Amino acid sequence: MLKGLAITPPVIGRISIGRVVEKNGKRLPEKDDQFTVTTQVQNHDGWVLHPLDDTLRKSCVGKLRSIPVWMLFDDPDLNLRAEYALFDRETGRPQCVGNGETCRRASAEGIETQPCLSPDLCALGRKAGCKPYGRLYVMLGEEEMAAFVLRTTSFNSIRTLAARLRYFHAVSGGALATMPLELKLRGKSTTQSYRTPIYYVDLVLKSGETLENAVAQAHETKRQRIAAGVDQAALDQAARDGFSNGAFEESAEDVPAVVEEFYPDSASHEVSPGSMAVNELLRDKLTRRTQVERGSTS
Repeated sequence: MLKGLAITPPVIGRISIGRVVEKNGKRLPEKDDQFTVTTQVQNHDGWVLHPLDDTLRKSCVGKLRSIPVWMLFDDPDLNLRAEYALFDRETGRPQCVGNGETCRRASAEGIETQPCLSPDLCALGRKAGCKPYGRLYVMLGEEEMAAFVLRTTSFNSIRTLAARLRYFHAVSGGALATMPLELKLRGKSTTQSYRTPIYYVDLVLKSGETLENAVAQAHETKRQRIAAGVDQAALDQAARDGFSNGAFEESAEDVPAVVEEFYPDSASHEVSPGSMAVNELLRDKLTRRTQVERGSTS
């Protein structure tokens, strides 16, 4: 195995809830309110849709907001890779990756291990735009040990997915890889969003399943796999060794697209379906304030 090269699950597609659009001569990230399943190929119009995208849409009513999935591993931390990450926007290279305790930072002397204070308390992180960055690896369709990756910098998505994975792992007695699950898109409003919905990813039981039935099915499938000679524990260990083989998990080929979609220039801002509504709310507030101030001085 090549040292310094992180061995990550083979990815054959992407799951996203947004895209990059051309706006006023700039390429900016645009959020969406539904899932899109794509290949790893781009053309002039963006990422090429995966055949599964059409299949999933035909089986749902309205927008694609749930996707049945299987986990690759029993260990929750192997399915969801999350850390604080900072990329150099000029070179597109990973600059610093940390877990809140320690970080691996690229310098002129090589990769250095330093304390990780989290983005809010780190001078470099505040200046350069460090933020949580997660990758969820899931299986769709029938191709074994081939992953679709959902990348996200949403704190809501990362926290929710991390909690769900641990809960399902615990309640199933560690049989996470055989639990029938599905990704679900949820909406919420915050004071920062001015009551405009923001969307995050959740992980729930497959539609129609009860917890009891799902756990029973997970253990029966696991029993069948063991009888057939499938060694899930060895697979998890192989993945664990592969992840730890390199300092940074994103490949040089994928990083530019990651930076463009999730780490835009500070001068840019994300465009979302509700962004115009937010701007209108702000404009209305400023207008009312101006009117009040004028009235008080007249």
